[in-house]
Amino acid sequence: MSQFPRSPKPSLSNYAFIDAQNLNLGVQRLGWKLDLVKFRRYLSEKYQVGKAYVFIGYLEENKELYEFFETSGYILEFRQTVLGESGIVKGNVDVDLTVKSLTQIDEYAGAVIITSDGDFYPLVDHLQKVNKLVAVISPYRKTCSSLLKKSAKSRISFLDRLQNKLELKRGSKNQSGKGKSTKKEGSD
Repeated sequence: MSQFPRSPKPSLSNYAFIDAQNLNLGVQRLGWKLDLVKFRRYLSEKYQVGKAYVFIGYLEENKELYEFFETSGYILEFRQTVLGESGIVKGNVDVDLTVKSLTQIDEYAGAVIITSDGDFYPLVDHLQKVNKLVAVISPYRKTCSSLLKKSAKSRISFLDRLQNKLELKRGSKNQSGKGKSTKKEGSD
């Protein structure tokens, strides 16, 4: 037994706000699949995230995927989907994510925003000004908005550097394989 007391576990007092479609498409563009269980653990360990909200358009055929998210420690925030002009299913989550993060601002120590979408520039800028921004995690450096990079400053990181740590390995049960691919969903 060590003569030194163990340091207390860090409090999981930060919240993550995840733009699901942006995360999904960004990782797909990188050519790999995200292991949702490893990603949730990463958010907890690296950023002390206690609650991880996933903002996603609802499709009946993806029920098993949604259940998998929930059993993996995510809190789902559904958005009704609509069929866009080009036939792509859209679940515009930007406003929902922004409102949730602002209405709960007194409940968390800091926010981790997961997106590459420049529409979140005002939110990130505000969180930065009130000292509530922990990090912005962008799935893909090349498609990350320059406004988002500017507002996040040094608090932005990119998933392309974490493939070895977060990639879903073949045969892994850390992802629901059932349900329709969300590849066609949009989240402008």
